[in-house]
Amino acid sequence: MAGDVLVRLRQAIPTLRPAERRIGEVVLEDPTVVVGSTITELAARARTSQATVVRFCRAVGYAGYPEFRIDLAQATSRRAVELERSGIAEGEINQTDDATDVVSKIAFHEARTIEETARMLDLDALEQAVVAVAEAPRIDVYGVGSSALTAQDLAQKLLRIGLVCMAPVDPHAQLQSAALLGPGSVGVAISHTGRTVESHQALSLARERGATTIVITNFPSSPLGELADVVLTTTARETQFRSGALSSRIAQLAVVDFLFVRVAQRRYDATAAALKATYDAVQAHRIDPRTR
Repeated sequence: MAGDVLVRLRQAIPTLRPAERRIGEVVLEDPTVVVGSTITELAARARTSQATVVRFCRAVGYAGYPEFRIDLAQATSRRAVELERSGIAEGEINQTDDATDVVSKIAFHEARTIEETARMLDLDALEQAVVAVAEAPRIDVYGVGSSALTAQDLAQKLLRIGLVCMAPVDPHAQLQSAALLGPGSVGVAISHTGRTVESHQALSLARERGATTIVITNFPSSPLGELADVVLTTTARETQFRSGALSSRIAQLAVVDFLFVRVAQRRYDATAAALKATYDAVQAHRIDPRTR
């Protein structure tokens, strides 16, 4: 199957039934142990039945446990090679790590997050989003918390190449802005979990007004994902010291860059002229090195 089984499993966890979710959590906690486990042993570790393990495998896209375990073995082997290549004994940050360890581990995780996001991104969905954004008379971008920073980044990039784009931070302003969208316009919601209430409300209203809806999220089957005409999926992984606010941001920003550059390419001549005009506009606000 395409993609990394561990990535797909993390994305599927919120949609699984409680017993199936326990199995998924056991797998994610120590996949190398599960690779060497029989279906009976995995069922025992997750306090469930063999039949539930089979249902779990089918829920995450496999015909049965043997196929799932083969993909899991391949994923853990790749993980071991990546850790060795990066000179890291294990990926989690612990209390005894020094500054070198922390920097190395964060760099490893963030590079891996971008690589996984790029590898698993639906390029057809990306192109649908590009066409919608490039041709839209107006674009709204919604995000709260750390996702608001990503929303601001996308809006700033699109404004610089001449597109009409807003990213209101206040939830009431988001709703007011969404209420003024119409057919042809685009509403973009950014949320790691896909369950942010404020973003869901704004995107729902944008959809009611006839706007094309785009969602950037780690969980495509989330409530926000269900609202979207186009879903762009990230593959951020949360750890003890790298909560969603840290790990999701790097993946979201990567997707924003993929989207922006493709839009800029599609509007190449207009983009070049707009970038020059906006660059020239701020030059008077830079310190001339000759005056220092």
